[in-house]
Amino acid sequence: MATHKLLLLPGDGIGPEVMAEVQRVIDWLNAQGIAKFETEQGLVGGSAYDAHKVSISEGDMAKATAADAVIFGAVGGPKWDSVPYEVRPEAGLLRLRKDLGLFANLRPAVCYPALAEASSLKRDVVEGLDIMIVRELTGGVYFGEPKTITDLGNGQKRAVDTQVYDTYEIERIGRVAFDLARKRRNKVTSMEKRNVMKSGVLWNEVMTQVHAREYKDVTLEHQLADSGGMNLVKAPKQFDVIVTDNLFGDMLSDIAAMLTGSLGMLPSASLGEVDAKTKKRRSLFEPVHGSAPDIAGKGLANPIAMISSFGMALRYSFDMGDLADKVDAAIAAVLASGLRTADIKSEGTTPASTTQMGEAILKELQKLYA
Repeated sequence: MATHKLLLLPGDGIGPEVMAEVQRVIDWLNAQGIAKFETEQGLVGGSAYDAHKVSISEGDMAKATAADAVIFGAVGGPKWDSVPYEVRPEAGLLRLRKDLGLFANLRPAVCYPALAEASSLKRDVVEGLDIMIVRELTGGVYFGEPKTITDLGNGQKRAVDTQVYDTYEIERIGRVAFDLARKRRNKVTSMEKRNVMKSGVLWNEVMTQVHAREYKDVTLEHQLADSGGMNLVKAPKQFDVIVTDNLFGDMLSDIAAMLTGSLGMLPSASLGEVDAKTKKRRSLFEPVHGSAPDIAGKGLANPIAMISSFGMALRYSFDMGDLADKVDAAIAAVLASGLRTADIKSEGTTPASTTQMGEAILKELQKLYA
């Protein structure tokens, strides 16, 4: 049995609490001989700044480069609001994405039947929802240069962020989206702002060309990103795979998260290019939720997105789709039983702490292997 190397980066806030529930699952899988994982832990974000005055150390970057996958918690919090911009907690995550070449961010939004009432939308709008947002992750306005704030005098300043995309960046994220659609419902919706942005004009043009050259069997539609956001809350089940740039992907995936009932429910995967020789790809898996410093240490955090992110690692990095399906089934079973953390509780459900939710999911997973 192959041994897979995992780097666990719990980060800040609730990150260590939800990561502990993933560690519990990993330990059980190892003990049962179902899989074999070697794990290391490192520091990222505010915790790395406190220890090393950087958002991630060179040593932990080396561990990330050597790992088969990185499992990431969350970073940031008011404690580090005044640290220099270049070493802010979020810079650690951005460096991991950039240095590891993690250009494709996969953010599924699935509404479990038991949680349809937890969504702010009507049950019939979200029940059975299953969409995948594919966000380009290493280009666009978050990385474009120049990126400056200039003092103009007389109390005035000018801030500049630059939106930049090259053809190859759009082509490769398009291929990820089309390949995923072929394994789902065979439909891709590309979103940009070609009506006001030149980068949107190029995005639309390149997506259309890739589709015509390589993916004529997949249905492709185009929507402006603002209209797409409206349709996500109006009729989200019209979508299968949505592909979009870094900025719009950030916003649209958070909208999609709330359709499922809570940010605490949404996992994500960040993938690099497939190595031609090893057939492996660098990857990082993280929940979409933030560090939630207001509830850190209180046992209130929902670990489902973190456990689901590990499930995505099983599926996309280690070709363990059957095990990933069992993790998803265990989560669904616990939700169907009525157990709820604070973010998804409703009348008639049973409250659970972070640890209680993690234990319940592991018990359901154990039943599937009994």
